[in-house]
Amino acid sequence: MSVHTNGQDYLSMAINLATENVHNAGGPFGAVVVTPDGQVFEGVNRVTASNDPSAHAEVVAIRTAAAALENFDLSGCVLYTSCEPCPMCLATSLWARISKVYYAADRHDAAKAGFDDAVFYEYFEENSNRALMPVQHFRDEAVEHLKPFEAWDHMDTRIDY
Repeated sequence: MSVHTNGQDYLSMAINLATENVHNAGGPFGAVVVTPDGQVFEGVNRVTASNDPSAHAEVVAIRTAAAALENFDLSGCVLYTSCEPCPMCLATSLWARISKVYYAADRHDAAKAGFDDAVFYEYFEENSNRALMPVQHFRDEAVEHLKPFEAWDHMDTRIDY
């Protein structure tokens, strides 16, 4: 990309990656992470191709960027994606400290194409009954539930995040 690359160019890149991925046994989703100094890291959806439910384009792009930059903190980076990030991709972006996200198609466009994530968005709503997947806090005195955190607290070489 030239020095005059803008957000529209990066969105077009994500859309083109998604379109090419359809013809490469992948899902119709593409994403790019762009660093403040202009480095570009790509990702495409490989869920069905690799049997990995977490291999969404955004997650793949973030993993690629973090590995190449040797840093889990992608502060200052921008994520451009062909479609609105699902809750998992949005959470991954938050954990990576992505500074901003731009997307082309939205969740309703994805639903029309057969990718209806509405049930996942609803899961996190305030009044959700969590029937899709119950999550329950299990507390038993015989289980040393704080042991991992105590080990973490005593580790001098830990890397806080």
